[in-house]
Amino acid sequence: MSARVRVEDRECPLSTAMSYVGEWWTILILHDCFDGYTRFDQFEANIGLSSSMLTTRLKTLVDNGILAKRVYQERPVRHEYVLTEFGRSLRPILVAMAAWRNARLAPEERAMILVDAETGREIEPAVIDPETGLGVSDPRFVFTAGPAAGVQMRARYAG
Repeated sequence: MSARVRVEDRECPLSTAMSYVGEWWTILILHDCFDGYTRFDQFEANIGLSSSMLTTRLKTLVDNGILAKRVYQERPVRHEYVLTEFGRSLRPILVAMAAWRNARLAPEERAMILVDAETGREIEPAVIDPETGLGVSDPRFVFTAGPAAGVQMRARYAG
């Protein structure tokens, strides 16, 4: 049996999520995708990752269903990488990560900000509970074992 654990075999949603996007190169590729980049040469020029490493990262993103690879040119064959619906669902996570970092910087130190495209107004994203309107960082929100939890997860949240 392989020592490598498949993403689907992990019970904890945090470890599963990190297995999809845990390498910082992956975050940079996804950031480029959300900015409209789709082609290998665009990623390579913007990120500065070696072609072999970039090939590996893109293959992993395709294998995990985050990107889809499709032909955009027949002769010679060239591919582009586009976000799948699953991949697009990662955008709020990247936005939250950038906002978390920016919140620790003075406004004049921020190299990238999130704005409303219609008004140009900078926005501060928030992860909230839609029922109460409270931010999920409120101490009343805690993790607990879910319906599919195994023995270890149930033991972790037993008390």
